[in-house]
Amino acid sequence: GRLNADNARFLLLAVLIVLYMLCGAAVFSAIELPTEREAKERWEERVENFTRRHNLSRAELRHFLREYEEASVAGIRVDDIRPRWDFTGAFYFVGTVVSTIGFGMTTPATVGGKIFLIFYGLIGCAGTILFFNLFLERLITVIAYVMKSCHERQLRRKGVLPHNGRRGSGTSEVDSLAGWKPSVYYVMLILCVASLIISCCASAMYTPIEGWSYFDSLYFCFVAFSTIGFGDLVSSQNIRYESQGLYRFGNFVFILMGVCCIYSLFNVISIVIKQSINWILKKLACKCCHRCQRRLFRSRRNVVMPGNVRSQRNISIETDAVNESDTDGRRLSGEMISMKDFLASNKVSLAIMQKQLSETANWYPRQMSSSSKQNGFSGGVGALAIMNNRLAETSVDR
Repeated sequence: GRLNADNARFLLLAVLIVLYMLCGAAVFSAIELPTEREAKERWEERVENFTRRHNLSRAELRHFLREYEEASVAGIRVDDIRPRWDFTGAFYFVGTVVSTIGFGMTTPATVGGKIFLIFYGLIGCAGTILFFNLFLERLITVIAYVMKSCHERQLRRKGVLPHNGRRGSGTSEVDSLAGWKPSVYYVMLILCVASLIISCCASAMYTPIEGWSYFDSLYFCFVAFSTIGFGDLVSSQNIRYESQGLYRFGNFVFILMGVCCIYSLFNVISIVIKQSINWILKKLACKCCHRCQRRLFRSRRNVVMPGNVRSQRNISIETDAVNESDTDGRRLSGEMISMKDFLASNKVSLAIMQKQLSETANWYPRQMSSSSKQNGFSGGVGALAIMNNRLAETSVDR
């Protein structure tokens, strides 16, 4: 049952991604194709005028342009730019490699460089992804702590908590805050605001120094921070800048902070997308259940309804995962499923993350089984922690 639910979620996500890509392709084709055709017509007109003026054949001119394209791959440009493979240029290149940005303005041209890049990128990208996951855990811990402090202030204003006294000193404070959980949607909002602030500040720096428009600077920030890295706009490529050392340091700091924030935001948005997929599956399953209930009512009039059995107890975060597996098992057995089962099974991922956010905010010690400690797995928040927990479960089962 659990495998069937995961497969249905995977197939639905794949279909939605394909539809999303088809819609995006249609929009970009409608927007960009006319401009591309106009640029091609202008280029053909310029080539025709140039060959006629200098008495050259189109074949000779195309051969010369192909040679320039090869030189451009090696880092040669018409404009006066810094060497691509000096130490600072190479350091900028490896930064784009390990961060998976990959602007493409600098690529290794030798066989030795390409072979070294394969092994260097394999270890560097893995280490950087590990850094991003650890950063995400600590960032969410700080956000949860701040949100809990704000929640405590609201309770003190309402008179629920005493104004004097330290946090956690009295039993009444612990009891009143025991059920509080910060919402993942608030975390997503905070990360969106932080990413927007970093992008606006970075764009204010790029616009006067690089000579870009403010919109182009914002566009570069998103492309770079999201590690898409088209390479049409690349910062810190001129030979000289005003306050060159300070600018390159600021460029490095903004890119690092932006990539970390956008990566964290992507992980949180993926949880929201998963909740949306679960909601869609619930709606689709409800329609099937209404049809199946009519058939099963005749053959199973005396069957015990899962909703009636589970209505005698409250659904908690700790039992959501167990209830989900029980619900999947009943789904395979052919019994009727109540709406309460569907609602409980679709709150698993969000409830688990909210519980982790609450524990990190309260600085509660993480409970670990002895077998998981021996295997070296630990809890946490984020994509890496979820993977570690899953590995711990599989290793314990074995």
